[in-house]
Amino acid sequence: MAVTTLLAPVLHEYFTAYLITQRAMSDATIRTYRDTWRLFLRYLAEARHVPAHQLAVTDVDAASVLAFLEYLETSRGNSAATRNLRLAAIKSVMAFHATRSPEHLDAAARIHAIPVKKKPKPQPTFLTNLEAQALLDAIGTDTWTGRRDRAMFTLAAQTGLRLSELTGLRTVSLHLGAGPHVACTGKGRKRRTTPLTTATAAVLTGYLHERQARPGDALFPTTQGRALSPDAVQQRLSLYVAKAHASCPELAGKHVTVHTLRHTAAMRFLEAGIDAAVIALWLGHESIATTSMYLHADLNIKRAALERTRHPDIPAGEYHPDDPLLAWLKSL
Repeated sequence: MAVTTLLAPVLHEYFTAYLITQRAMSDATIRTYRDTWRLFLRYLAEARHVPAHQLAVTDVDAASVLAFLEYLETSRGNSAATRNLRLAAIKSVMAFHATRSPEHLDAAARIHAIPVKKKPKPQPTFLTNLEAQALLDAIGTDTWTGRRDRAMFTLAAQTGLRLSELTGLRTVSLHLGAGPHVACTGKGRKRRTTPLTTATAAVLTGYLHERQARPGDALFPTTQGRALSPDAVQQRLSLYVAKAHASCPELAGKHVTVHTLRHTAAMRFLEAGIDAAVIALWLGHESIATTSMYLHADLNIKRAALERTRHPDIPAGEYHPDDPLLAWLKSL
């Protein structure tokens, strides 16, 4: 008689002995995989009418995974990117278990064969210089939290730090002496330093002087001294974007996140003529291919490239294709 293997001890070993100890995965990856399995276990428990802790490994098959992915998209309204992320987390656990229990290798292979869902590559949203300044101007500095937020979002817009990098900063991460810069730990636990402009350094110098009287070591803390959570940072940003609409109506149609500020920093570099390889190094991209998306985002960059290839006798101007009917007649 076949022995039932419970899913609970498999997950326990995966998250403790494997993911954390052996693979040394980042905290962000562990949280993503954890949240995936919390969702999946709730879904399976309801579908199988069994408490989550009593679910067996055999309850996880290709059919149940496909049904869960369909639930994510239809009932929860998740994007294709989120669906693919959840699928990767499920595949990882099942592949881990199959190496220890070959009898489940076939089921793991069927799950591994589920394809990711292709999605159109979105163009990055970024702010113009006018919009970015309107956003920063909307942050009132008559309170300590306002001065903290002004320093935090000034830093984010200039350096292009990720949200996790921003919330992970400590006071010792900031260096405001000769060659001012900020040091952070990025994706894959890679350390990098990012130079600061004179204007940004000036804002942070004033803020840091006031920050020293506050508890904790987070660079941008709560009033109790703890590091701001990612949700809290995004909530603060959304508040200031709403305020900035009054002076900058162009912001009304944009969904602005901390990652938008990262895109904004990248676009400023491109507009200044900085090579994409340097921008990739600045932003901490694994590959220059990631940075290339910014080249497709700004029509002005494409126009400038077109102008550089123009024959000197041809007057400058935008390209307009022939009328389709005239072009067809010409081809006869």
